[in-house]
Amino acid sequence: MAYNRFTIDSIRKEFGIEIVGNHLIFNDIHPISPSDLLSKFLERYLPLGSAIGTEKARSEFIIAPMLAEITEITEHRISLFSGTEFNVDEEKGLNGRCDFIISASGNQYALTAPVLTVVEAKNDNINAGFGQCMAEMIAARIFNEAEGNKRKAVYGSVTTGSVWRFLKLEGDRIYIDKKEYFIDSPEQILGILSQIVSDNF
Repeated sequence: MAYNRFTIDSIRKEFGIEIVGNHLIFNDIHPISPSDLLSKFLERYLPLGSAIGTEKARSEFIIAPMLAEITEITEHRISLFSGTEFNVDEEKGLNGRCDFIISASGNQYALTAPVLTVVEAKNDNINAGFGQCMAEMIAARIFNEAEGNKRKAVYGSVTTGSVWRFLKLEGDRIYIDKKEYFIDSPEQILGILSQIVSDNF
């Protein structure tokens, strides 16, 4: 049992979660321009990550640099974890490896609550990653509460690197943003990620 066995339907049935689609999660995005370093990196390596097409390549050449940029924008008030084991409740199947986790903690050496966002990398079919991402979001909420750091919402994203979709877990509902965000407008994606962080400080 692990995160990747979950589907949207099993999330709904096993955790009593209502799935809300066609919802705009971020109404007022303040775009953040990427640094020259990130812009040059994406210009050089985005075609390579896209051409290779595997989740690993997209993670390394597109997704990780975008998420690392947020650590710089926030002056390292957050920590970023890649490929980390996140075993929260094995009986419920909330265990396994997460592609990326962002925590509102400056401790980069150990995952510390609160977890703000989980990011799931996919090589093509974003919709196929929704169930897995939702399970990781539920695990993040349980983890935060167990650490005495309850948050109003936990966010998630499923991305191919080129296309990003965002989710929000609040109460007994998970909202799926109706908009897709594209890597050719990185300022929008960085703005959303920055907003998630700023809302938690």
